[in-house]
Amino acid sequence: MFILQDTPIDVTQARNMFRSPADGALVSFEGIVRADDHQGRTVSELLYMADVQACQPEGEKIIQEALSQFTISQAVCIQRIGQLKIGECAVWIGAWAPHRDEAFKACRYTIEEIKNRLLIWKKELFADGSTMWVHGTKPSVDL
Repeated sequence: MFILQDTPIDVTQARNMFRSPADGALVSFEGIVRADDHQGRTVSELLYMADVQACQPEGEKIIQEALSQFTISQAVCIQRIGQLKIGECAVWIGAWAPHRDEAFKACRYTIEEIKNRLLIWKKELFADGSTMWVHGTKPSVDL
């Protein structure tokens, strides 16, 4: 399951989405917005934008790949879009499995593929009012 949402991620709810007595492991990754000092400027918030039309099917494809490549019972990625404050969860990935090793591998695979393949852009908003696209990349489509 791949979810793009513009509301805060409820990590407790996410952890319990697919809890099963057959699973001995849930490995999760939480990407948290951190206070960062970038080139002498303090980051106060982030803005995530996504090409939803492209991200949704590709995100689902990544989840299906994880399910087929690893011995896991379920995988989920929840990607936040919109403006996020310091400390908020920007992305949550979970992999449920009978054993931890496969869950670790599936979780790692999922975050790496999400970062490499999805059209998601991040803009840093600084305390001084200035902004900057991460890696200098602006969205290439009209959102």
